Amino acid sequence: MKRYVTAIMLLLPVLTMSCTSSPPSSSPKIKNIIFMVGDGMGTTQIYAGLTANKGSLNLERFKCIGFSRTNSANNYMTESAAGATAFSIGQKTYNGAIGVDSTGKPQPTILEIAKQHGLSTGIVVTTDITDATPATFAAHQKNREMQAEIAADYVKSEVDVLIGAGREHFDQRKDGRNLLTEFSRKGYQVKHTTDDIVQVKQGKLVGLVKEERVAGRGDQLARTANAALQLLQQNKNGFFLVVEGSKIDDGGHANDLQYVTEEVIDFDKAIKAALDFADKDGETLVIVTADHETGGLTIAEGDLKTGNIRGKFSTDDHTGVMVPVFAYGPGAEAFMGIYHNNTIFRKFMQALKFQ
Repeated sequence: MKRYVTAIMLLLPVLTMSCTSSPPSSSPKIKNIIFMVGDGMGTTQIYAGLTANKGSLNLERFKCIGFSRTNSANNYMTESAAGATAFSIGQKTYNGAIGVDSTGKPQPTILEIAKQHGLSTGIVVTTDITDATPATFAAHQKNREMQAEIAADYVKSEVDVLIGAGREHFDQRKDGRNLLTEFSRKGYQVKHTTDDIVQVKQGKLVGLVKEERVAGRGDQLARTANAALQLLQQNKNGFFLVVEGSKIDDGGHANDLQYVTEEVIDFDKAIKAALDFADKDGETLVIVTADHETGGLTIAEGDLKTGNIRGKFSTDDHTGVMVPVFAYGPGAEAFMGIYHNNTIFRKFMQALKFQ
């Protein structure tokens, strides 16, 4: 036991030194942030995906790792609206809240603040763009079910790139408004397939593609995230991009392990795109985390050579466990440790020198 403890103590300085590949700096230059949320992705979901992918994920490229405490303002068990609002406004709020504090008052989001500082902004997801997680970064509503109102908020938000599903909330509305026409009038290009989205080389973009559950999403999220990066990087002041692997959560709610692992692997492809961009750019901070864990997943058996895996779920709902935070690039060491989820907002503000 003593030898084990001694070995750990000897390793600690090495682990700390290897957290970032950048030279030590009291004030690293951070121009861009790519914030990636694996909805419902706990540590077990990650290792399940790694096992199903025969022993590897791009997540292994991260050296700086912390943990986020996910409880909301009014519940030990959070959900996507409150969890993502903690990221976006820096305050814990009640379950169901979209970009508002615990009293229901709208608060500026990190994307809105970034825009005020001259950065470009984007949101790329694999679910309805009006769903809880993406909505919290650009909308302000008291309840996540207010999808029509959230869609209207996007038109006012000035987010430069929006990619997801949920077209019906924009052009098949009870109030008669066609929000896609309104976007076009504001200079946005509106596209409805991934192939068309990746052809856009400059300007503002709204991409609303049909949401389909297939056996693995392939490279759709990686392609659309890359498309967003190519557009946003044209701003010399930098950008803030939010990317969500939205359907890991759905697999957890369905207690479908294959669904979970396929979505983790697909999300990991988008992570590769982000890390490759960061490596070439040198001024990009990449953060990967989750809003909460879903399903209470445990792994009962697995084979890293074949990718076979067997697991059990303890619930079809969220759990209250901490979730990992992975950081890569300049300033990554600031995301080590254990902290509340709303602290991530303050770390963003400090990284971009907004405070």
